[in-house]
Amino acid sequence: MTKRKTKAATMAPDSASDVPNSGGVPRNEAGFFPFARYISVVGVHTTLLLFTALFLPRTKFLSELAQRSIDFSQLTSRDRPQHHFLEALTISPAMTVACMCAGSVVLQGWWGGWIRDWWFDYTSRGFEDSTRVQKAAFNSRKLSALRNAWALTLASSAVFHGVLVLFGAPLLSHWLQTYLLALFLSILVIFTPAYTYGPPTLSSDTESLVVRMTWVRLFAEFSVRTPVERAIVYPAVGTLVGCWVGAVPIALDWDRPWQTWPLTPTFGALAGYILASMVALTASAITSLAMESIRNERQKVV
Repeated sequence: MTKRKTKAATMAPDSASDVPNSGGVPRNEAGFFPFARYISVVGVHTTLLLFTALFLPRTKFLSELAQRSIDFSQLTSRDRPQHHFLEALTISPAMTVACMCAGSVVLQGWWGGWIRDWWFDYTSRGFEDSTRVQKAAFNSRKLSALRNAWALTLASSAVFHGVLVLFGAPLLSHWLQTYLLALFLSILVIFTPAYTYGPPTLSSDTESLVVRMTWVRLFAEFSVRTPVERAIVYPAVGTLVGCWVGAVPIALDWDRPWQTWPLTPTFGALAGYILASMVALTASAITSLAMESIRNERQKVV
């Protein structure tokens, strides 16, 4: 008896299993690729991230709160004029970075949920009825997965804080600014893979082993095999590289307000995330079009 297959299964007819691939690696690159939806989601996501960084600190309430919490020990020379647009961002670096963290919590929660659903669609195999059951079971674990992802994100922020100190960040002074930068990095880098694959653990069961090896392959070996993995790994790497490059202007003796710690590393991390997201989108689109062209050529030969 012939059964109706789902879209994901139809696009991967060589799969012999009705169980999703827990490692997130299908048997071919012709998995579910929502081309138009991916472009729109990336565009909205990156635009809103930029909006929260540039305009959220400028709201009236937060601006007044920032003026009350000015750290005069961290102010640079005020006889150097700056553009009026930058004043709301530089008057209190801690408030600016805190606003960026708050905005990224909301946006990364939405983005991570979309990536998680895409990962299921990309790796799901089988007939429509079995896939529907698997989807229901997958969604039933959403709250626990969300809780574990945010727990790992908060724990990783302490690790990032230590790394920033080792790279030269102030150890005792400006610790709040340093931690807010570490939290921002953790939200951009850790939350999405933690929500999608689950946090890596030292358990010996098969599922934990697969999750642990997936993290090692993606973030230690940088072996990216699918569009979903590109959408996770490329922005994470771009965030860290952007933060590192963004620290360069602080060492210059221009004594400008925007050079105050940690503004340039924070905005550098955001710029790296956005650029890397665009690179991941471009690479996945080109790869998908190339695979589609190859399949069409093979069909013509047959």
